Amino acid sequence: MTGLVVCAAVLAVASAFGLLSRRVDGRLRMRVKDGERRLGAAELGAELGERATLVQFSSAFCQPCRATRRVLGEVADMVDGVSHVELDAEQRLELVRELGILKTPTVLVLDAAGRIVRRAAGQPRKADVIAALGEAV
Repeated sequence: MTGLVVCAAVLAVASAFGLLSRRVDGRLRMRVKDGERRLGAAELGAELGERATLVQFSSAFCQPCRATRRVLGEVADMVDGVSHVELDAEQRLELVRELGILKTPTVLVLDAAGRIVRRAAGQPRKADVIAALGEAV
């Protein structure tokens, strides 16, 4: 009987964790630590967009990274002055540690000056990216 109770408790905790993770994954939000942080062309290895820049940290075997690349590319093509920069997290470990990136894909939305306006850990929705750009522009 004790085994059944333990099994039910583990299932309840795992379900709660899964639901919470699903709700938070890919949401664009602002972190207090990011408020004054700026990224430049030297750190990114590419020029910033005239109005905003979408920075994506990816890894080689990340399936959601491919879909995120497609979404961010479409948004960058739709909105004038917005560029999309993709960085390999494995090759840029120092920057990954400095920015506190824990998973791929991670997307940073930068304004024209390179200030981090929003960030998403996981695959963001296209509508959320466009809304975050509204704040960056």
